[in-house]
Amino acid sequence: MGVHWIYRVSNPAVRMMLFLLSRWEVEGKENVPREGPLLVVANHMTNLDPPLLSVSLGRYAMFMAKEGLFRTKLSNYFIRGLGGFPVRRERMQREALIAAEQVLNNGYALCIFPEGMRSRTAQLRQAFPGAAMIAIRTGVPILPAAITGTETVKGAVWLRRPRLTVTFGQPFQLPPPAGNNNRDKCAEYIMERIAELLPPEYRGVYANTGTEQAT
Repeated sequence: MGVHWIYRVSNPAVRMMLFLLSRWEVEGKENVPREGPLLVVANHMTNLDPPLLSVSLGRYAMFMAKEGLFRTKLSNYFIRGLGGFPVRRERMQREALIAAEQVLNNGYALCIFPEGMRSRTAQLRQAFPGAAMIAIRTGVPILPAAITGTETVKGAVWLRRPRLTVTFGQPFQLPPPAGNNNRDKCAEYIMERIAELLPPEYRGVYANTGTEQAT
């Protein structure tokens, strides 16, 4: 599994666009392991989030993307070239789990949006268990990330150079015990670690989570 030419071309192009058209900031960059398998979990508001998160990481990353994006041959080729592979929102099928484990076994970063879909309100939604299932099965470090500002990028707003921020927390492991029967609690734990990095107005259903709860 190598880095596709589409990824090699698009990554610097996205960086240039962000520098020119926004006030892009990355906080906690020192928390990102430079190598080795890594499960990156983040909140999700717009289609800008995946490329923004990818370039902010500073290392090759692959993404789980909704199945509907792969319907045509062209979109399938392009999204896979960017490091994406399909998954169903409602349930984590065996094929997606195997693909995720292969990414991590190859020492890459795997990015997942645990909410499973974009939040139209920019506030955190209840998580699906997919990210927790992968974390439980693989035991790899989990890197929480918080994205803010992408919900403001609409139309000519680029002319005002919106502030886009990606904040990385410290990598963590799921607390014991970890097992399939515990996956919902693990999913909640993962979302709480994301919420800790977000301003209060973004926390949504995790509004009671604060930085004082960080471990």
